[in-house]
Amino acid sequence: MSPTKDQIIKAATAACKDTLMETLNIEFVDAGEDFVIAKMPVDKRVYQPDGVLHGGATAALAETVGSFAAHIFLDTKNYFVRGIDISANHIKSVKEGYVYAKATFIHRGRTMQIFNIEVTDDQNQLVSSCKLTTVSLPKER
Repeated sequence: MSPTKDQIIKAATAACKDTLMETLNIEFVDAGEDFVIAKMPVDKRVYQPDGVLHGGATAALAETVGSFAAHIFLDTKNYFVRGIDISANHIKSVKEGYVYAKATFIHRGRTMQIFNIEVTDDQNQLVSSCKLTTVSLPKER
């Protein structure tokens, strides 16, 4: 049985405590059978020196939402998931408001997973297009 939206958001929120995600105020806001969405405020904590959203903060948001999607939709009782590659094409600058990252599967393999992650602003305009590759490895017993 697949987890419900509320179960996914609750688990994601609990996992963020005392992590980079908490530092960046990343909040999980929606989930479905094949996607997860999180948002992050754009303010001075995530600016680059000229007052716009830092690409590294955007990449951290993208990796967070993609990695969490892998954790939710894969068997993490017997496997652990690690990000092994992330790429981000930054398209638009953002100075305020929120950015939203939606992770969807491109490939959902047993060992390797690939996610498309679109980061949008409050007006639903594309800010960054990201791709994350994760690997699932057996936990030692």
